[in-house]
Amino acid sequence: MFCPALSVPRCFFFEFFLQIKADRYALVYLETNDLAAALQPIVDAKPFMEVAKSKPDFSALKGVQLAVAVTGFETSEEKLTDEHSVGRVQPRFVAVADTHAWNSNAVAFAEKKLGSFVANIYDSEPTLEQTDKHGGKYFTWTAAANEGGGRKAYALVIDSIIYFGNDESAIEKCLAVKRGETDSILKTGKVPVTDRTTLAQGYVSTDGIAQIAGLVGLKFASEAADDSEVQSAIAGILPQLIRNSITEISWTSTRSEKGIEDKYAIGMPADVGNVLSETMKPIGENFVSKEFGSIPAEVSSATIYNLNDPLVAWKSVVAIASRQTDPITGKIVSEFGNLLFDPYGVTLPEQFLARLNGRIITARFDDEGEKVVLTAGLKESSVRRPGMEPPERSITDFIDPKIPAPPEHSYQIFLSDDGGTKVAKDYLNIMIGDPDGVSKCILASSSPQNFSDVAATFSKNFGGSKASVLTVGKDVDTYSQIASLLSEKKEAESRFPSLFATETRFTKTGIDRRTTSDFGLI
Repeated sequence: MFCPALSVPRCFFFEFFLQIKADRYALVYLETNDLAAALQPIVDAKPFMEVAKSKPDFSALKGVQLAVAVTGFETSEEKLTDEHSVGRVQPRFVAVADTHAWNSNAVAFAEKKLGSFVANIYDSEPTLEQTDKHGGKYFTWTAAANEGGGRKAYALVIDSIIYFGNDESAIEKCLAVKRGETDSILKTGKVPVTDRTTLAQGYVSTDGIAQIAGLVGLKFASEAADDSEVQSAIAGILPQLIRNSITEISWTSTRSEKGIEDKYAIGMPADVGNVLSETMKPIGENFVSKEFGSIPAEVSSATIYNLNDPLVAWKSVVAIASRQTDPITGKIVSEFGNLLFDPYGVTLPEQFLARLNGRIITARFDDEGEKVVLTAGLKESSVRRPGMEPPERSITDFIDPKIPAPPEHSYQIFLSDDGGTKVAKDYLNIMIGDPDGVSKCILASSSPQNFSDVAATFSKNFGGSKASVLTVGKDVDTYSQIASLLSEKKEAESRFPSLFATETRFTKTGIDRRTTSDFGLI
């Protein structure tokens, strides 16, 4: 049967999508009304064309409507040696696609394309069983015994619609919704009806945030330290903070003059949203040349924070984090918060922040974030001028570097005992962090070429911005990976920088974020 309903304003099967266990719906939901339209801007972007040998043809995907729901997560541990193991996370998902093609074409796609996809995931040829079920053609792929035997994937083709996933019960729930036996996710009102400018959209439910928070906690704990007690503390505290601070997330992707624009609405409890919105203020106009002028062009990314008062903002964040947990954990949160200043050599964060004005910039010189620099302006009351009494304590009393070094340009220089941190200070500014990075920031201040040239790409987007936080950066790896996936790279080591900018605004109901990039979240 052919389904020609291409004029519908959204994925029509969204009406039939699943609801899980009474009033609980999909943990994570994503949809696009035209898969080809969602993918085309990615391959049209200059970075992709610079890296890929050819541009893939998405004509076969034109008009294909796709929805994906993550219904849960399964975690497992794989032992590598007697002392080391690796954790694995397996999302349970179901995808529904209306191909708007003949049923025979949809069946052939499921058998060949999805079968090939499953074989790649299992890294071996799975066994395939085909049956007639639920009024359509049903496929079951089973992994070989030596490749995770027992893992299964399923597909059901009814008319032009393909249901696919690794959670058989989710496919059955989709069918129950389609038959009208239970409500669809549409009834929740959480995901709005899209217009034709929308490439894709998604939603993360409160339950989804709770489960993802647990995974985030485990990830950060494993990367934070080798001390098992520290890892346990992070794995226990961080999920609490996320679950109690974020209620839901929605996402919309559209095409703009600068690239793909991803908008995120992050819901928060009223008390959290109110505090954050009151401590931040809009960046405003003419920030590009003024603020990024002290950052060298080579950095991976740079972020501006515009605060009413840095100390008040920091205390507010710590207070919010403490309130989202129990009293004992709250005290631990405060101590862990101070660790965020360790990369910059700041030993007394509150005293340090009390001497800064509202604008703070952090710059990353590597993708891993190991080489970082913080630059900020100093309050007039913290500055010693000729003929004036000096402040009670110098700002250098609150940071680790104490060893004076030869001046660089107009800056006083101090180094830490191990040489891992440098401070550069003049009358009204301070730079602190990676020694090589600080020296480069000093040179950038007097150079005609600096990060303001990079950020100027987005100046029209963000001029007069109401955002309080702005990040501009360069991505040199994503397109290489995308080219390998969708086409073939021109050369094995082909790399081309792609720019992105993320604007963050705090409101009384949560956080609004907007990211403009060449490739987008999808």
